[in-house]
Amino acid sequence: MRNSVAAVIVSVSLGGCTAGVATYGFSPNLEPIPGSITYRGQPRTKLTKAPVGSIVPHEFRDQFGRRVSEIYVIQPDRSLRLVSRRRQTFDFFDDD
Repeated sequence: MRNSVAAVIVSVSLGGCTAGVATYGFSPNLEPIPGSITYRGQPRTKLTKAPVGSIVPHEFRDQFGRRVSEIYVIQPDRSLRLVSRRRQTFDFFDDD
């Protein structure tokens, strides 16, 4: 009985972990928006010192004043690929 309860708890916990990744906003086909690093194409400077696969975070405010957080990954050709975007809709405790 204890083993079956433990197995259910573990499976529910692990199920929540995989669902969390999907809700974070990872998408293979995100398009850049105004304010994104890659909005008008790739940056002119190549990221030569950062290892391939490194994560590059970027935060800015969109045209509506919402805070936007994006995550880029450095590709083997040193370009940036946008993999995640989150928009914060409310700034209750923001001092900016």
